[in-house]
Amino acid sequence: MEPVAETVRRLTDQGIDVVRIGYPDFIGTERGKDVLVERLPDVVEHGIAFCRAVYYTSPQGDVVPVPGGLDQGLPDVSIRPDLSTLVPLPWEPGVAACLGDTVDPATDAPFPEAPREVVRAAAARLGELGLTGVVGPELEYFLLEPDGAGWKRYDDAPGNVYVAGTKGDRSSHILRTLRTLRPMDLGVTMGNHEFASGQFEINLHHSEAVGAADRAFRFKSAIKELARRDGLLATFMAKPFNDEGGSGFHIHLSCADAEGHNVFADPAGPYGLSETARHAVGGVLAHAPALAALLNPTVNSYKRFGPDTLAPWLIDWGLDNRSAMVRVPPERGAASRFEVRLGDSSANPYLGIAGLLAAAYLGIRDRVEPPAPLEGYGYDTSKAPLLPSSLSEALDALAADDAFAEVLGKEFSTAYLTYKRNEVERFTQFITDWEFREYAYHL
Repeated sequence: MEPVAETVRRLTDQGIDVVRIGYPDFIGTERGKDVLVERLPDVVEHGIAFCRAVYYTSPQGDVVPVPGGLDQGLPDVSIRPDLSTLVPLPWEPGVAACLGDTVDPATDAPFPEAPREVVRAAAARLGELGLTGVVGPELEYFLLEPDGAGWKRYDDAPGNVYVAGTKGDRSSHILRTLRTLRPMDLGVTMGNHEFASGQFEINLHHSEAVGAADRAFRFKSAIKELARRDGLLATFMAKPFNDEGGSGFHIHLSCADAEGHNVFADPAGPYGLSETARHAVGGVLAHAPALAALLNPTVNSYKRFGPDTLAPWLIDWGLDNRSAMVRVPPERGAASRFEVRLGDSSANPYLGIAGLLAAAYLGIRDRVEPPAPLEGYGYDTSKAPLLPSSLSEALDALAADDAFAEVLGKEFSTAYLTYKRNEVERFTQFITDWEFREYAYHL
């Protein structure tokens, strides 16, 4: 790796005087600090101290009482910059950004609750089988524009699914975003207007799983930043509107051996898939209820599910079938893979990808055979079991799935369950607009 003094010289020559060091919290929000470039050597050597409870902070800024935070007097963690991820920010002249890794300052060991560490641990377990997970993320989001004191869907008009150009995108958001993000090496490939008004999807190229999680996390942060600069709001909320569908986080997964060959391919196997591929699908189906706690991590997530939504409702798989939870696209050979359509865009990419790797690992290790693939249009409850219908149910499944939680790490699983159960409790106690509208006048 390049010596840090040389990095400082190179950045200075490029006109960069600030390095932004960011890292993901539990919910996938980027936390970080801007560092003057001449202070970078000190930061590399000593790290940056942050309160550990940043991982336990709710979206509204409250500290959730997860063990290790409030009960320990709000101790520190240390963030160490990963200079291999350093890249100039196209929209912020003079600023380069890099990811940071979290360590325990008392032991200098990696902090096991950090999402980047969780996905590394899951990837390492696949590595024990001689396999590397290869992931291609697809993320949908809504773009909103001001509407008095609130927000409305950007360029709101029906029927614009898969259109390109200014029809449905009057300010060329997609074109400007693709061009802006190209130099950041995020693997951005293409984008389009999605099904709902103001909804967009941008695809990211496939890569080794940890790198794919890095890119998906940075992509989400960049989209939010670019929207703010246009006076807009980009939301990756699962289902922000009652009258429209939700936003998915679809993940394509294959596995490669030590020589880089796709081990999901087998022309002689059923459906052109290898035994390893079938077992990986079997693992995802077997651990789907626990996986939902990571890929569908909010109370709102479960309002995206249901029959006839093109979002999953049942634990099933199919061959090029978008009504199934796991879809096997028609390509074979080196492009053999499956697409997990369970996740929604509110998922922390690190945790969602880590959970998918864990489920696939367990399926391959335990040689789990999937049932017969779905034929025809899905959503028939006589053919497959239901996914969890609430965050509480998914968290119970995660708590009960010891093998899955062990791959992710016991410390992380315990902290995550505590954090998310607090979210369920807070929502249960909150009086919603629906309740007031439904009851106040007549009761």
